Amino acid sequence: MNILYLLIGFSILLALIFLAAFFWASKSGQNDDTYTPAVRMLFDDEVQEKIEDIKSDEDHV
Repeated sequence: MNILYLLIGFSILLALIFLAAFFWASKSGQNDDTYTPAVRMLFDDEVQEKIEDIKSDEDHV
């Protein structure tokens, strides 16, 4: 019976770790751009380079 308490404690701890990782990823901007990856293959190489330049300029501001 004691092992069940230990396993429940570990599972709650693991769930809290995943929750913290999710909030960290959300705050650090991991999911900011959801549109560009879907249409990236449609862009020309020049357009793609310009978009990357614009994004890098926005990151420095």
